[in-house]
Amino acid sequence: MKKIALAAALSMAATSSFAGSHGTSKYAEPVIEPEVIVEDTRSTAAGIVVPIMLLVVLAAAVAAR
Repeated sequence: MKKIALAAALSMAATSSFAGSHGTSKYAEPVIEPEVIVEDTRSTAAGIVVPIMLLVVLAAAVAAR
């Protein structure tokens, strides 16, 4: 009876020690996820204000002649 209990204990210990093995190498290469960068977009009128101001100055210069 002691031999059966010893064999069962050794069998359980051996099973748990090999449970995580998935290949021939001892350690698997870690998988690194790429970092996702989210940029906030701001809606400003600066992209349209500068050309309009340039046209107003140009029109004032033409009208002053």
